[in-house]
Amino acid sequence: MNGRILGVDPGDKRIGLAVSDPTGTIASPLRVILHVSRILDAAQIAQAAVEMDVRLILVGQSLDDDGNPSPEGRKAMRLADAVRQQTALPVEMWDESFSTQIARQTRIAMGVARKKRKGHMDELAAAVILQSYLDAQASETQEEAE
Repeated sequence: MNGRILGVDPGDKRIGLAVSDPTGTIASPLRVILHVSRILDAAQIAQAAVEMDVRLILVGQSLDDDGNPSPEGRKAMRLADAVRQQTALPVEMWDESFSTQIARQTRIAMGVARKKRKGHMDELAAAVILQSYLDAQASETQEEAE
């Protein structure tokens, strides 16, 4: 199914946003929202979804070793619920484990200088989360076609 998807990397101080291309193939960092309150954060996420004309909002959720939501994952669920109150768009949860570490490794692989790597990686982490979702969807679609 084509259409843009908004990826959300929730954090205690900042919330990273990423968006897919219209074909739902490639994720790109979009911007960072500074955390204010769950309701205001959800409103900003819903507004970004409208601006980007997305069909789905994907919220990253960290899981523990048993596959259950961690304390941060439960916060992400509450944020997703708040987003659902702000929009009629579907809101899904997606495992975001290791997204920040992958974002950091990506910046190193891209040759970003150590001084510049110290910056926030929230929007890049959101892109990592979104890309893992897009790749999983593409893999599922390919398996169904075979």
